Parts: sequence; C-alpha cells; structure tokens
Amino acid sequence: MRYQHQWLEGGAIDLPVGQVVCVGRNYAAHAQELNNPIPDEPVLFMKPPSAIQPLDDKLAIVASFAPVHYETELAVLITKPLFHATKQAVEDALGGMTLALDLTRRETQSRLKQKGLPWERAKAFAGSAAIGRFVAVPDDWREVVFALSINGERRQQGNSASMLMPVITLIQHMSQTFWLNPGDIVLTGTPEGVGVLENGDLLSLSLEGQHLAQPQVVVQSDEAFIQGKSA
Repeated sequence: MRYQHQWLEGGAIDLPVGQVVCVGRNYAAHAQELNNPIPDEPVLFMKPPSAIQPLDDKLAIVASFAPVHYETELAVLITKPLFHATKQAVEDALGGMTLALDLTRRETQSRLKQKGLPWERAKAFAGSAAIGRFVAVPDDWREVVFALSINGERRQQGNSASMLMPVITLIQHMSQTFWLNPGDIVLTGTPEGVGVLENGDLLSLSLEGQHLAQPQVVVQSDEAFIQGKSA
C-alpha cells in the first residue's frame, strides 16, 4: 500500500511524494447538491503525504472512519517549484494527470463546519487521498472528461469545461498562497454525484476514455490498515 508516483504504462516517477493541494466547490452542481453556496473564490485545503494511498486494486478504509464518501477528481502532478506563478510557468510544471478520490467523512465535515472548525479530521485522515497512476498531460485542458462507476453503475461524470476555475488558472491561484513543489499533487474539484462507499464496492475509473483503475473497497481494522501501509 506504500505510495510512489507511477506511470499508468509502468515505471516509477522519480519525484518525492509531496502534499496534496485541493479545492472545494469547483463545480457548481456539486456545491448545489450539498446545499453549499457557490464561492466567490476557490475554497482551498490540503492533505499531507501521510494521507495518500495508491488507487490500484484495493481502496482501503479504516472501519472507525466510516461512513466515507467518494469524490472523484482530476489530479495533476507538479514537477517544478511554483510560487506567484505565471500561466506559462504553470504549464511548464505539469508533468502528468490522473484521477484521485478525495475521500471525505461527510458527517464529521458537517459537524466541524457548524462549529467553524478546520476540516482536517474530515478531509486529511489516513488514506483519504487515493491517487491513480499518471498519464501525459493534454495539449488542451478545456475539455478533459472522466468518470466513475460503482458496481457497474455510472455515479460521476466530469468535464473540466464545467469547472468554475479552470486547471491552469486554479494552480496559478493556489501558487499565490502556497509553494507548490516537485512531487506535489493538485486536486481540481469533484462534479456532482458523490455518495457513500460500502465494503466490497467495485469501482471503475476512466480518464479521457482510457481505463485507469478498478479498485475494490475494503473496510478494515486499524491493525490491518497499518500492516498494509507498511507493506
């Protein structure tokens, strides 16, 4: 279960495993399905490297964290340092794209939001960033399509054309506050259709019509999760 950036076609990517910088409510329909207002500026948050697990044949969830919701997102790998970056600098720093699952403890998130508290317990817990294997970035980011099916039923269909803030502009915006370093991953938001994952669910993720991953959900004890993480 140990994570390292990988190419879909095989082979490790020689970059460190960094932070995951995320955006919330970057699709209007997703904000609406959760009864959230559409933000005036991007809602940014982070997941640490310790939150990452590979999105391969198994999607591990610690039983004490359940119920956990899935949020399928287009993810981008950063390969050069970015701070107050220009559009060209961002384009030059994007080394690969994939899909990720931003796993969320929705009930915990709602409770924290009501109290005006940070979201880390709901968004940055162990295993909460499931990252797929990377493919080459497109020449044009305007209409990158992706999908998630669960047990053969389509649950989410995303298109970067529907983002409130497009990929390049979003990463520029992030770089106004955060240093982005080689090995960091940017998650660009989820479309509508989020929901709860159940033990044994079989997921199928596709990016630009290409099969990316087919993990099965495994809800497990703390001990089993620890053993898998250290394997």
